[in-house]
Amino acid sequence: MAELPTPDWMERYRQRVNEDPEMAVIGDWFSLDFKLAFEGDAWLLSVRAGRIVDIVHNPRFDRPARFTISAPMRVWTKFIRPDPEPLYHDFFAMLMRVPDFGIDGDSLAAMQNARALHRMMNILKTMEPLDGRS
Repeated sequence: MAELPTPDWMERYRQRVNEDPEMAVIGDWFSLDFKLAFEGDAWLLSVRAGRIVDIVHNPRFDRPARFTISAPMRVWTKFIRPDPEPLYHDFFAMLMRVPDFGIDGDSLAAMQNARALHRMMNILKTMEPLDGRS
C-alpha cells in the first residue's frame, strides 16, 4: 500500500506552488478552497491569487470546499511519478480516461480555473513519489 501524504510533504508542495514563476503569472484569478483526497484522506487547500495560503488536513464540515479532486492511492502513485504510464501523465487525461480519478462538487469552478489548476497538478507530479520509489 502506498503512503499517504504527510504534513511535511504537503508543506513542500505549498512551497513549490508558491515559488513557481508560471503560477505567479496565471494564478491571479485563482482564489478558492478545494480539496485533494488521497484514498479518503483529504487536504483542504486555500488558494488566493494562485498561492496556497493555508492547508488543513481532514477539515471539518465548517471548512467547505468548492470541489474535491479525488482518487485511490494506486491512481495517485501512478500520477506522482517521474515516469508516469500513459493516461497517468496528465491531469486532463486522467479526468477523461481514468474512472477512479474525478472532480466532485463545483466542476464549473474547477474548469473556470483550469489553467492554474492544471499547473498546480503538474507541480504535484514533480513531488517525491508517495510510495517511496523514485
